Amino acid sequence: SFGLEGVENECGGLYKQQRPNVNMCLPPLVWQTYDIGFAAARYDADGNKIVNARITVLHNGQPIHQNYEIVAKTGAGKPETPELLPIYLQDHGNPVTFRNIWLEPKDPSQYVGSAATHCQVP
Repeated sequence: SFGLEGVENECGGLYKQQRPNVNMCLPPLVWQTYDIGFAAARYDADGNKIVNARITVLHNGQPIHQNYEIVAKTGAGKPETPELLPIYLQDHGNPVTFRNIWLEPKDPSQYVGSAATHCQVP
C-alpha cells in the first residue's frame, strides 16, 4: 500500500468499515511495525453483545486508528461470539513475513464504561 490512497481494504484499513487516518506504509521489503490496543466486544450472561470492540493502531509509530469502535466483523472469518477465538494474520498474495509478535492480555475492566471507553497502546 506504499504510495496508495489508504482506503479500508489496503494496509492499515479495517475492512468494510474504516480507512486508516493516514497511510503510514513504508516501501516494499522494508519492515513495518504495528502496535495494536484491542478491547474485545463485551457480552451479557445470555450471550448478547452489549459493548462493541474497540481498537487503537499505531503503524510505524503513527496513530492510524484511535479508539475506533468496530461495529461488526470486518470480512471473512468466524461470526462474532463471546468465546475467545484465535487471531489470524493475513496477506493479499504479496510476500509477507511476521516476526516479534507479542500478545499481552489486559484487564478488560479498564475498557468498559461510558463514552470514555477506550483502548490504549502502551
